[in-house]
Amino acid sequence: MAADRDEILAYADTLLEIGRFRDAQPNGAQVLGSRDVERIACGVSSNRELLERARDVGAQLVLVHHGLFWRTEPQLVDARMRGRLQALFDGDMTLASYHLPLDAHPELGNNAQLAARLGIAVERPFEEIGLGGSLEAPVPLGELVSRVRETTGREPLVLPGGPDTVARVAISSGGGGYGVIQAAREGYDVLVTGEPEEMATHAARELGITLIAGGHHATERLGVQALSAHLAERFGLAWEFVEVENPV
Repeated sequence: MAADRDEILAYADTLLEIGRFRDAQPNGAQVLGSRDVERIACGVSSNRELLERARDVGAQLVLVHHGLFWRTEPQLVDARMRGRLQALFDGDMTLASYHLPLDAHPELGNNAQLAARLGIAVERPFEEIGLGGSLEAPVPLGELVSRVRETTGREPLVLPGGPDTVARVAISSGGGGYGVIQAAREGYDVLVTGEPEEMATHAARELGITLIAGGHHATERLGVQALSAHLAERFGLAWEFVEVENPV
C-alpha cells in the first residue's frame, strides 16, 4: 500500500532536526510530486542521470544528500536545471534533500555510518557535523587505510603526519578536510574525510596527524541508504540506491 508523501517528509524532517542547521541548501522537500509513495530511490546528488534512473525504476520519492538549490550557485533555470526538473516532472516524483542534517545524525548520518564500518566507537561530536572516537584497539595506520578502502570502494588519498599506530580518529565526511587543524588540536591521530584542502599536506606533517581522504562522493553514500532503509521499514515502502559514479 502507498504511504502519504507529506507524512514521510514530516517524519524525516523531525528525525533529522533540520531546523538546527544553517546550511547552503534548503533541507527537506525541494520538488513535490505524487502524494502517494510506494518506492524510494536514493543517491548522493540530484544530477540528471540519477533522476532519470529513479524515474525509470518507478520511484515516487527521491532522497539525496546534495539537492538542486544552493545559495552558492546562480539562481537560474539553465539547461542543467531544466533537464533535472524535467526528469522529476516526467516521473511525477518528489525530491527531498538532506545535507548537514544527514551528515550529523548520530545513527543514520554519513559520519555515524562510516564510524560503524571502520570500527570506531564514537565518543563525542567533532566540529558541527563530525564525530570523534577510538578504535577498539590501536591498529597500524595501514589497517585503517584498508578499512577506508573497503568501505568506500576506492583507493584513498593518505596525507601522513601522525603516528604509525593509530587509536583516536575524527570523521568528517565529504568536504570536511578543513578540519585537520582542529582534529590535531583535539589530539586525534587521524582525520578521515572525503576530500582535503590544499593546505592539508603540510598542516598534517607539521601538526602530527594523518589525513585519509576517501572521496567526497564515496564517503557520503551511506547516509541516504540508511535513511531510506529506515523510512522504508517505518512506512512499508520499497527502496533502492542509485549509484552514479563520481571520482571526486
